[in-house]
Amino acid sequence: MAKEIILGIDLGTTNSVVSVIENGTPKVLENPNGKRTTPSVVAFKNGEIIVGEAAKRQLETNPDSVASIKRLMGTDKTVHVNNKDYKPEEISAMILSYMKDYADKKLGQPVNKAVITVPAYFDNAQREATKNAGIIAGLDVVRIINEPTAAALAFGVDKDKDLNHKILVFDLGGGTFDVSILEMENGTFEVLSTSGDNHLGGDDWDHKIVAWMIEKIKEKYDFDPSKDKMAMARLKEEAERAKITLSESMMANISLPFLAMNANGPVNVELELKRSEFEAMTADLLERTKKPLYDALKEAKLDWNEINEVLLVGGSTRMPAVQKLVADVTGKRPNNSINPDEVVSVGAATQGAIMAGEIKDVLLLDVTPLTLGIVVEGDLVAPLIPRNTTIPVTKSQIFSTAVDNQTAVSIVITQGERELARDNKILGQFNLEGIEPAPRGVPQIEVSFSIDVNGITTVTAKDKKTNKEQSVVIQNTSSLSKEEVEKMVKDAEANREADNKKRHEIELSVKTEQIINDIEKSLNSEEAKKLPDSQKSELKKEVDEMKELLDKKDFEKLEIKVKEFEQKMAQAMEILKKQGFDPNNFNPNEGNPNQQ
Repeated sequence: MAKEIILGIDLGTTNSVVSVIENGTPKVLENPNGKRTTPSVVAFKNGEIIVGEAAKRQLETNPDSVASIKRLMGTDKTVHVNNKDYKPEEISAMILSYMKDYADKKLGQPVNKAVITVPAYFDNAQREATKNAGIIAGLDVVRIINEPTAAALAFGVDKDKDLNHKILVFDLGGGTFDVSILEMENGTFEVLSTSGDNHLGGDDWDHKIVAWMIEKIKEKYDFDPSKDKMAMARLKEEAERAKITLSESMMANISLPFLAMNANGPVNVELELKRSEFEAMTADLLERTKKPLYDALKEAKLDWNEINEVLLVGGSTRMPAVQKLVADVTGKRPNNSINPDEVVSVGAATQGAIMAGEIKDVLLLDVTPLTLGIVVEGDLVAPLIPRNTTIPVTKSQIFSTAVDNQTAVSIVITQGERELARDNKILGQFNLEGIEPAPRGVPQIEVSFSIDVNGITTVTAKDKKTNKEQSVVIQNTSSLSKEEVEKMVKDAEANREADNKKRHEIELSVKTEQIINDIEKSLNSEEAKKLPDSQKSELKKEVDEMKELLDKKDFEKLEIKVKEFEQKMAQAMEILKKQGFDPNNFNPNEGNPNQQ
């Protein structure tokens, strides 16, 4: 029986990665372009859904393209592309479906289970939205884990299980920033603390360069690119390129030929950005990474000298200024031995291998990132599960009524660290009715919070006297209903069928064109002179018929025609071999990269 394979997917803001564990070894799966990271971009063109590199290349020119959809996960916002409104889960599902498809091909078998990562600061709605995106894509999402936790898991599995290791993970991705401190002891990973800024990421460094370029172009070329959508798209792309260059070089040359047209003709932009200028303009962003570092250390009740390893995660940690800041604050040289773009996906695959039983003696204990509680009298919050509590966890507390003869109570659930409810995030609410009238303070209402391994919370309220209870899985109004998810699953399946049909038609066209080309080439060769005229005439007739079906795009008949032709060719080759004909000079499929 084949071993169960569970995909590890890092569903990122800017790029996504999929990995598996094969025979105990991590393997990052390459996409059809041969790249190990796939841009988290979706585009629509001529009824086709395009994902990844090809979609990213269209961001400048195709208004029906979507990037950074992760920033909208768990919200009620939609994106209007392809003449309709799409929920963030649907767009994310298209990215996941694309990754699942190429993973299946790379592995030579369909794989339906996945562990997907999320930023540590993702709330319940965002986690549920991520899980729903996986379901829409046809995946069984067996676990949602935090990105920093996944990174530490990838780092620590091969370590000596007897060591006590405390690991700080500094994760600066495209759209979010997290710091986590984990302890690894006897094969058990426990998250001691987590902190971060979910509105800070590598994209913000790009925006600073864009703003700088706008000002320089105005000053030098008397043109305002901020009013030109196409020009802005090119500026954003060039900003990312300049940022990457400045991680290796002290100077980035910015070249934007034909950026736009003005009264003086084409605007050809040539600028130079020094690393020192870049670091000066982004100093405030770098400064924002300090507080979460100190907060995480304080929450873990540790000193810097107790941290054994500092791991850098996310492509933006390649910036020299970031590496220097981390080294200066922690007093440790950061460990960048693991590819920062891939480590999260590898960690997710490791968690999958643990769940599949392939990796033994490793246990992952994650934490909840923010305090969960309920609103009590005076708009105060009664905390039930403090932040950084290890999950899964269930905690209960007894409450009572605030007025005499009260027959119902309203349970309002909060997330956050503030004392007053209005200063925290309200995650949801429900009513418990049917309480027996009694003086205030007499009824006993037991409120229970239960957080599962995915960080998704269920809240239950129960009247101890009547045993009446009510519960809710925390989700905000933007989360999808089961019916909506099922509908999206069906829509995604329908799209997959259409995409597969389109792909098959393209492959059949390429194959047919190659056959026609090789036949025509072979008929003009010296070897073809040995071929009887009747057979040459028959081959020409076949070519004409295939050309006609190809022109008409009658793929159903074309497929039959190609199969019939291949059978005839097999028979003809046998005859020709007996006549001394060399079949190696007459191979209709030779050099066809689409031939499987």
